[in-house]
Amino acid sequence: MAVGVAIVGACGRMGSEVMRTVALQPDMKVAVAVEAPGHPLLGSSVGGAVLTAELEPALQGCDVVVDFSSCEAVPANVRAAVKAGRPFVCGVTGLDDATMAGLRDAAARVPVVYAANFSVGVAVLARLTAEAARLLGPGFDAEIVETHHRGKKDAPSGTARLLAETVRDARGGGDVRSGRDGAAGPKPAGEIGVSAVRTGDVVGEHVVVFGGAGERLELVHRTQSRAAFASGVVAAVRFVRGRTRGWFTLADVLDSGRRVP
Repeated sequence: MAVGVAIVGACGRMGSEVMRTVALQPDMKVAVAVEAPGHPLLGSSVGGAVLTAELEPALQGCDVVVDFSSCEAVPANVRAAVKAGRPFVCGVTGLDDATMAGLRDAAARVPVVYAANFSVGVAVLARLTAEAARLLGPGFDAEIVETHHRGKKDAPSGTARLLAETVRDARGGGDVRSGRDGAAGPKPAGEIGVSAVRTGDVVGEHVVVFGGAGERLELVHRTQSRAAFASGVVAAVRFVRGRTRGWFTLADVLDSGRRVP
């Protein structure tokens, strides 16, 4: 039987791509499509499902919830998923500490997969970044530069934050500094810099730079289409189906052998 997927934020950039990708899978179907109250397409058919603003009443007809809505909507969405006992896959970025804590609390009752970036390539980039930071050590400066389309709401991106944390963890510490302006002075030893660029319709680009005496190492990932993210989401849906509870990342999904379609 096909896995019924509820997609929240179904008409957004990522939600639309996830809708298309899920519909192409032989073992999945779009069971529920959800958008914010007042959306002009409410009540119409979107991806084979009637678009609704009410997630909770519709959850009995689905198996897994995928959330690409907004920071403000995530707390209510995850509460609805927990109440219905449905696995929750979330890719909303820019979440505050309270919302992240709520997601982790939910993982005690249902399986939760959270990723700031569902690209398999980015998951590999994070692992390479950790290894490079460990091998090069604090003697190499670390900088992260991310570029996205002009419509992106949060900065730095969730992926850039993840990469900065990856460097810090691999080194055993270090301050993370977002942006520089004015007479910033010399870069302190161990500081991890993060810079955000917003321009055009760039889907996503992340560059991790390690600079040492007389040499520089750069790790680069460029996303050319949101299909890269949607494929990771599909793998996550397959991963959480049938699990009872737990907190997971895209790395856990890949390590389980759930490859992208």
